[in-house]
Amino acid sequence: MIRRREHFDFERRLNAYTLAAAAAGVSALALAQPAEGKIIYTKAHKNFGPNQTLHLDLNHDKIADFDLKDTFTTSTAGGAFGTLSAVPKRPQNAIWGHTVPLRAYASALPANVQIGPKKRFLPAGGFMAASSYSGLNPGNFSCTGPWADVTNRYLGLKFAIKGERHFGWARLNVSCSNATVNGTLTGYAYESVANKPILTGKTHGTDGRTSAALAATLGGLAQGVRGRNDH
Repeated sequence: MIRRREHFDFERRLNAYTLAAAAAGVSALALAQPAEGKIIYTKAHKNFGPNQTLHLDLNHDKIADFDLKDTFTTSTAGGAFGTLSAVPKRPQNAIWGHTVPLRAYASALPANVQIGPKKRFLPAGGFMAASSYSGLNPGNFSCTGPWADVTNRYLGLKFAIKGERHFGWARLNVSCSNATVNGTLTGYAYESVANKPILTGKTHGTDGRTSAALAATLGGLAQGVRGRNDH
């Protein structure tokens, strides 16, 4: 008799718990499959220099998403000029940056910056760094731009996968030497869930906020059921 009563009490509490969860709009599918993203990270060590273009394929679908263009030119007066720019390969793609009169700059972001919706993306390519010297005065050397002589800085990226918007980053080291700009791509990553932000420098893990909120909701429901059954 005691065991039957305990079994009855257990079923009664379970039924009440299930009804409470349904009333809160919590489906069994949501319980089993919380919508969490995954960071897809690729480690790299790719060097590039004057008059080279590095094609960046974030999701490895054999279609370049961005180009890093390194150019070098000389003048009849003996001067030289090198530039590095980041250029989207498709209209849906964009680079985090800012604009000033007559020029757009790709930002050299530090680690732990959130790349996501409503951020400052450029309408086209972004200038990164420039190096030059004058033939009339060889000692007159300059290295300018957001990416001038930096280590472990990040390009913030927005790109499309099957028509859906994703966010990612590319980590680079950039240096100037005489009138040339040289770079090294050391890694890149993107968030697998469309429209979900990613932190620069983050290489793995999921966002547990969805399941944490769900657990808190169910925990509250369980407390309510337990309280009702205790009276």
